[in-house]
Amino acid sequence: MMLTTTSKGYDEARLGFQRRDPHRPAVIFPVTNADEVQEAVRYAIDHDLRIAVQASGHGLTEGIDGGVLIATSGFNGVTVDAEKKTAWIEAGATWRDVLAATAPYGLAPLSGSFPGVGAISYTLGGGLGLMARRYGYAADHVRRIEVVTTDGVRRNAEEDPDLFWALRGGGGNFGVVTGIEVDLFDVPTIFGGSLYFDLAEYPDVPEAWREWTRSVPEEVTSAIAILPVPDLPQVPAPIRGKYIGQVQLAILGDRGEELIAPLRALGTPVMDTVGVIPYVDSGQIFAEPERPDAYSSRNVLLDDLDALKTLPGPDAERMHVIGIRHLGGALARRPEIPNAVGHREAAYSLTVLTPGEGEAAREVLEPWREATIGRALNFSFEKLSAEEIADAYDDYDRLVELRRRYDPDRRLHANHQL
Repeated sequence: MMLTTTSKGYDEARLGFQRRDPHRPAVIFPVTNADEVQEAVRYAIDHDLRIAVQASGHGLTEGIDGGVLIATSGFNGVTVDAEKKTAWIEAGATWRDVLAATAPYGLAPLSGSFPGVGAISYTLGGGLGLMARRYGYAADHVRRIEVVTTDGVRRNAEEDPDLFWALRGGGGNFGVVTGIEVDLFDVPTIFGGSLYFDLAEYPDVPEAWREWTRSVPEEVTSAIAILPVPDLPQVPAPIRGKYIGQVQLAILGDRGEELIAPLRALGTPVMDTVGVIPYVDSGQIFAEPERPDAYSSRNVLLDDLDALKTLPGPDAERMHVIGIRHLGGALARRPEIPNAVGHREAAYSLTVLTPGEGEAAREVLEPWREATIGRALNFSFEKLSAEEIADAYDDYDRLVELRRRYDPDRRLHANHQL
């Protein structure tokens, strides 16, 4: 089936989670299998059109204008091999789909903080998840990739070392991925949730979290969100209208309470959701908004957090949501089969998210210039310059060379185009 601009369902098919600059394709292929993906790519070749791919649309930076949109949300099967501890994930599956499929076996993927994100696009961009400091990037645990390259040919990427290297961390610049096989882990439950501190009462929480991260073991993956919470009825009453420091915790093993004791000693949070939960419910740790919206964000990877006190406070002219994630541990180690993920030496990831256009985020990040060693594109939700994209990688020149090999006509409209 192919939709045009006058077809019923065109708008529903083109719109994803990110509504700031949605796709405006000439035609949409709502695919349900790999054969239909290949048909869509060949249609684009025959009509000399560009190609965009969308599962959930969370990471969209700039919509395609004209061309072909391959909408994969209906191609979302997940097959679990419990004996091998692997899952085969189809192109449009979200982490919610994967979690539902793996939970009955007591197994967990290296999923992210928001279950509604497309599992494949997340993984192609590296994939910084809830168990990252223990197991590394999601891209480090990909066994197989099936992809349709821009010549219309279906390939097994693992048979081509260059293509396999580039796809795992290089994003959607090398073909349309129809499925991936990933490792799963014996994690039926996790100790996790958030401590919500009122920063008007406890202004030192961000600095205290930073100090705490200096000594925690790899079993601890954590982050802090600093945000003004709107005074709206749909917001939980304890945090409504407050400037909040949300300490987000995902801890493996049975020492969770012991490990977070220093954080509990900081004071009494206005809301506390921390405890042992089924991994299938791990989306409640960060408790991110489910409603589609228009937003922008900029990200930097840092070697320290010395500029914490420069972050905007509750009286800032623009609303900013600051997200800081603790890196290190297994993230710093290179996998047995190398991939394109860059800047493994980074200690923290800092993202500034703003409603609408994101120019104000540049000002927030200016004091962090000296501590910046790169950026993570999975957390960069706006169009970046070639130089800014290059900052995400250790071997950008190799990626560009491979992009020219596998997409010589620049047919692919990737979120961050090399």
